[in-house]
Formats: sequence, C-alpha cells, structure tokens
Amino acid sequence: MSASNSNMTGGNNFAQSRVPGDPCALVIFGATGDLSFRKLAPALFNLHQRKRLPQPFLVIGCGRSPMTNDDFRERVRAKLSDSGQSDLSRWSGFAASLFYQQLDYGSTESFSGLRNTLAALDSAHGTLGNRIFYLAVPPAAYERISSGLSEVGLSSEGQSGNGSTRIVVEKPFGWDLRSSRHLNESLRANFREEQIFRIDHYLAKETVQNVLVFRFANAIFEPLWNRLYIDHVHVTAAESLGVEGRAEYYDGSGVLRDMFQNHMMQLLALVAMESPARFDSECVREEKSKVFKSIRPLDMSRLRDSLALGQYGPGVINGATVPGYRDEPGVRNGSTTPTYAMMKLFVDNGRWHGVPFYLVSGKRLPRKVTEIIIEFKRVAHSMFRGAIGEVIIANRLIIRIQPEEKIQLTFQTKQPGADVNLKLVTMDFDYKEDDSGPRLGAYEKALLDCVQGEHMLFWREDQVESCWAFLDPVLEECESPVKCAAPVETYEAGSWGPPSAKELLGPQKRLLK
Repeated sequence: MSASNSNMTGGNNFAQSRVPGDPCALVIFGATGDLSFRKLAPALFNLHQRKRLPQPFLVIGCGRSPMTNDDFRERVRAKLSDSGQSDLSRWSGFAASLFYQQLDYGSTESFSGLRNTLAALDSAHGTLGNRIFYLAVPPAAYERISSGLSEVGLSSEGQSGNGSTRIVVEKPFGWDLRSSRHLNESLRANFREEQIFRIDHYLAKETVQNVLVFRFANAIFEPLWNRLYIDHVHVTAAESLGVEGRAEYYDGSGVLRDMFQNHMMQLLALVAMESPARFDSECVREEKSKVFKSIRPLDMSRLRDSLALGQYGPGVINGATVPGYRDEPGVRNGSTTPTYAMMKLFVDNGRWHGVPFYLVSGKRLPRKVTEIIIEFKRVAHSMFRGAIGEVIIANRLIIRIQPEEKIQLTFQTKQPGADVNLKLVTMDFDYKEDDSGPRLGAYEKALLDCVQGEHMLFWREDQVESCWAFLDPVLEECESPVKCAAPVETYEAGSWGPPSAKELLGPQKRLLK
C-alpha cells in the first residue's frame, strides 16, 4: 500500500519559502581541512547554484597554510570535482566569492589582519558588516579562536562597522559535563548565546524535520502519542562502516560520546516532546529541553538492566571480510572502547511514564539505517482468539530517516478466503515520491539557517549540559578501572550487536533486525 503525496503543497523544508537573507561574509576557520572540503564547500556551491544564498555572499577561508586567493579557489574546484560534482557551469560566479586569509590562531596580529581584510571586503562588495564565523577545527581550538575574534572587536555587533555576527561550532560540545561547561563559558565570554550556533547535521535531515510536522500537523496520531497507547519506542542509528580513518578521535570517544550525547538525544526529544506553543525556535527548543531534564537517571548498581555495550570483532559485511575494531589502524592495543550501545531509558512525565525508549547505535552492523519505531500496545481482548490464537502482532509506525526516507504503518487485515486469517499489511509513504523539486542536504539546510539567524535546528547551551549531566555518571562507571557493571562484549561484524542487547530488549528482541 502506498500513500500518495500528490496533494502536498509548499516547499520541502522549513526554510524553502524564506528569502535568502541579508548580504553576508562567511569566514571558515580550518578551510583547508576535511570538513571544509568534504561538506561545507559542496553545500555552499549547491546553494549558490540554486540561488539560495544572499547577494552578495562571500566566503573567506582561513588556515595556517600560505595560499593565494587563486590557489584556494583551485583547491576548492578540484575537491568539488573529486566529490562527484559534475555541473560546474556556475563555477566562475562562485569562485569570484572565494577568498583566503593565512591565519595563526595564537596571534592577535593575525586576527587584526583578518579584521582589516573583512573591512576591505565589506567596503568593496557591500556585505554590510554581516559575518558568520564557522569553526571547522578541532574543539581544542574553539576557545582561542573565539578569544582572538573578541580581542580585535570581531565578536561584537553594531560596532566598528559590524552588522550581525554569528559563530558556528561543530560537535563534540565538550568531552564531559565539566569540559562542556568550560567550552560554553569560553564562548559566552566573547559571544552572546543568540550569536552561538551549535550545529548537529542530524537535525537538518529532511525526515528528521518531518517528525515535527507528522506529529503536530495531523490529528490522527497525536491523540495516541502517549503511554496509554504506545508500548515502547525504538530509535536506531546503525552503520555498516567501521571507524574509517577516525580511530584517533573515536578510540578516545566511543559510541556514547560520539552518538548518544547528541544525535540520539535529539531524535529522542523529537519523539517525546510536547507540542510547542508556537512554531518558532525558542518554543521548540524549550520543549526539547524539558525532555532532556525529564530523563530518569540510570541506576549504576543495576546498569546492565539499562545498558548493553559492544565492540565489533572480525566479520563479513556485504560479502567482504572486515577486521575487528582492535585491528583497525590507529586503535590502541587491547582497547575496550565501545562501538555499539543499546540504552533503555524512561522519560518521567505524564505523557511517557512507564514507556521504555530503546536507543541503539553501532558500527559494523549489517546495514546503514536510521529509524524511529513506535510500537503500539496490543489489543486488550482478541475476539479472534479461537481462530488465530492468543497473539495479534501489534501495530507499528516506522519513521525511517536514512537511507530511505519514508513513513510506514503496519496493521491487520483479513486475508482473502473462507477462513478467518489475519494478514499484516503496510501503508507506505515514500518521502521522495512525486517530489521532483530541488532538495537541501543537511549541511545546506544548516548553513542556510545560519545565514538567516534561525536557531531551531541548533543546540542550546542548557540542552548540551542536561545531556552531559545524564551521561556523565554512565561514562564514569564504564571507564572506571574497576570492572564496569555493563562490560563491553565482542560482537561479530555484520551482526546486530552483542548478546546482552537481546537480553536487554527481552520480549522486544524481534526489533533487532
């Protein structure tokens, strides 16, 4: 069964109908790094091609390497070609907006040079002093860069020729609660909270955004979206890849810091939040914040009842033999870093009291899939017991975020024939069906929101700290030199995780693919 979207009107993301915004200069620190070339440059070029950027819009790359403007432009062009960008017909217009500034992050003189360059570009191109500073650098550099900008007056707004000023930081937002607070304090010492954009590209995915619309723009499901009708919720973010060259970062981080402190918590909040009073950034973020503060702390003395951890060993993925985590280049000998986690959570409020939320994320699982499964309660009494037995499979709603973008609803029907036999069928809505218009990728959407000053898809300071406050005791227990109550078990690459995950799920173990 398929659900047609032929009657859908309007755009395919929240910013579609908004004007591009005011003229602006985007300054990228770490402009010669992997994030800049792999994500930011393609996203900016695509926005340029679709005429979604304001005019004028300048991009100033900053890095330690000496380079001319032409050198930088050529490197960006080469990276776009390498990434599979086949249509470079509007390259010359985009190239004219690219500039480069060599910068020493530890030198106030370098930041003074950047200030002078921006003033000259403002004057020549009419960007009106509006600036976005994007920190595509390791978090250790955030404090120094934000201080350097402040020291030369680039963090202020409405002074010395400055228009609007925003700073964008990537995850991880700290290593634990203490470091996240220090990071927030260092940013807030130089920028106001309204100027800070903590980016989480998961939130900018089309289907993630659609969860809000699906829940609050339809009267069919919202009355059922509570403990009276929902048995449990299962949120999965599975990857078939391993650490893929990120071992230096990942081995010191693990799946809990890499996925649970940010992406998984945001998906949980979208499912569990109350209806905002208005569809604006602060109302939406306030309701998410309430969810984070309502998560029941895990019982450290019975951690195995709430947490299963695993690390992938050798195995087979898509017919190819792959090494175990400890055999990956850059991983420490005997590492116990978890690459898989299943966490059973409860949200202690009136809507969700007693409903378990299972959050699952891992590497080297059989396939890449991110989805939210809402499993409704079984019917309380079966009039068909004599014909089919005691159990009728519960209705299930699946919101799939990737690789497919779709919503599926399963329900029971009578199978054709003389006998009374039930058949489980699926109503299927494909998000891409009948949608031939241009769509924004996650980084394109996030960048566009930065330009327009829209905070809805970005983390707020208190949200970051609430999530770390919940996760900190778990990390302390799991990283203690004393044996953890939820030990890291080995699971075969290509499987759906360690045996303890099935034990944690109990009767819901069929949710493991």
